[in-house]
Amino acid sequence: MQLIREIYAAASADERPVVSFEFFTPKTDEGDRAFFHRTLPQLARLKPGFCSVTYGAGGSTREKTLGMVERMQREFHTPGMAHLTCVGSTRRQIVELLADARARGIQNILALRGDPPAGTGGFARTEGGFAFAHELVTLTRELGGFSVGVAGFPEGHPECKEGRHVDWQRLCAKIECGADFVVTQLFFDNALFYEMRDFLTKKLGLTVPIVPGIIPILNAGQIRKFVALCGATLPGPLLEGLEKIGDDEAAATEFGIDYATDQCADLLRQGVPGLHFYTLNKTHSTTRILHNLGLAPQ
Repeated sequence: MQLIREIYAAASADERPVVSFEFFTPKTDEGDRAFFHRTLPQLARLKPGFCSVTYGAGGSTREKTLGMVERMQREFHTPGMAHLTCVGSTRRQIVELLADARARGIQNILALRGDPPAGTGGFARTEGGFAFAHELVTLTRELGGFSVGVAGFPEGHPECKEGRHVDWQRLCAKIECGADFVVTQLFFDNALFYEMRDFLTKKLGLTVPIVPGIIPILNAGQIRKFVALCGATLPGPLLEGLEKIGDDEAAATEFGIDYATDQCADLLRQGVPGLHFYTLNKTHSTTRILHNLGLAPQ
């Protein structure tokens, strides 16, 4: 399987964007079957450059994450990326997990500090573990054989009280520790992404791919919950549209497809290296958006 840094390099040489999808680990056997028999086959037809699988709060799904990525690569021949966090693990345990990933043929890692399980308070470093994502990046690169990505926050990390410019400087430090690319948190105002990109590239001199993370809106309540968790804002026109729709989920989904299509079209015009879709393990919206953009295979 290809390293993701090579996937972005090849796409850049061909002047084409990399489309990628993110999935979460289902909680039930029925969810697993639905994912591998319906969701992934449908989205694999869109020929993504790679797919990623989340790690769960507190690293609660680490074994399942690796299993999903391994199966995705083996059965669908799609490069996979496993999320990895600092939460609840010692350095030794992380080394063992990376050795397990390597043995499974997993070569791509998204290195995150991670969030603790709900109700456990703020992040706390595990004794013998790491407190920051840059430490995880450093270890993974030292072990060798992996392409490492990190997360970026166009509006600044919600826990960074010093402001988003300080947060972006810390993102730069993660890159300097050996990260190959950045995938951003979801956002709805492209101006915020461009400001972050310009700060990183023009002021700090970064040259790695900075990839926007896109989430298609499915309903108003759900998206308000997501933005509350990650610190993103909803622009005025978006809020007005959602308020007019109210509780009509079908209308909200259509509105989300149109909004994301326009958002992605603008990002592509501005030369982004790819689009990373937070699919929520759904197929309809992402498929429609890619067809609207002319990025779906014939």
